[in-house]
Amino acid sequence: QVRLLESGGGLVQPGGSLRLSCAAPELRFSLFDMNWYRQAPGKQRELVATITSTGTTIYADSVKGRFTISRVNNKNTAYLQMDTLKLEDTAVYLCNANWEPGISPYNYWGQGTQVTVSS
Repeated sequence: QVRLLESGGGLVQPGGSLRLSCAAPELRFSLFDMNWYRQAPGKQRELVATITSTGTTIYADSVKGRFTISRVNNKNTAYLQMDTLKLEDTAVYLCNANWEPGISPYNYWGQGTQVTVSS
């Protein structure tokens, strides 16, 4: 069974920082693209950032310049560094791993970690 274990969420003031971690101990980690999504109450799930298996990074416009996604393959862990946080960044952040070697993709989700930005 593949687990994605998120950590690092919490309560932070506007302008503050948090670093989220996503550990995937059972995964053939280096093969997977790693994604961070977020879901706020009453809103659709939003793709925040992606780091591909080759290290290419992609960001949503709403977080570009403030968030940084990274990965350490020999630790089977992906990270999301979030700086200059805004009230509208409040959401449950979910880690996702995706690999599409052929017809059947491999896609896994974590349970999420709450990030609350409030003064």
